[in-house]
Amino acid sequence: MTLDCPLDCEYLRLARQHERPIPVNPDEFPNQDIRVTETFLRDHEPLLVAMGRAVMHAGLGTPGAVDSDVREALAALIRTQRTLDSGLYYETRPENTVAAELCRRIQEAVAEFRRLENEKMQITKTRDTDVLGVLAFLQRLEIDRNNGRKRGRAFLDFLRGQFPDTANQPDQRTGSLIVT
Repeated sequence: MTLDCPLDCEYLRLARQHERPIPVNPDEFPNQDIRVTETFLRDHEPLLVAMGRAVMHAGLGTPGAVDSDVREALAALIRTQRTLDSGLYYETRPENTVAAELCRRIQEAVAEFRRLENEKMQITKTRDTDVLGVLAFLQRLEIDRNNGRKRGRAFLDFLRGQFPDTANQPDQRTGSLIVT
């Protein structure tokens, strides 16, 4: 029997405390050619926080979304960003409707981040390669935090802990997201 527990379920939280993480070899992460360093993450922290929250809100706000949908959405967004870097505009959309909805929501959040940045600074500082780097980092983070279950939401729960809803406190810092 399979149950879809809310992420606040005390039994789910207790079970997560006793889960053994699936060993992940960083050399097997996809998109190895995209370098994401600690310096890059520090320099682009506002973008990372905005995109992390966007992924979290998209995942938690899309009915039926699970970690594998998020992984598929991130992979599609990375392919789209890669084509933008080549000078072409070709949007990759997953066939999975849930992942496609996640893509749409995340893209809207990135566009809103850039709009607000432009409004505040009178210039768009965030480049497409910066977005690509943050997407690659989030993809690697999803692989690292995924519990391997078909309907698992361990990554979404992890994001919820890293990016608490701070709508009235935009400058609040969260703990380090750097995966070692």
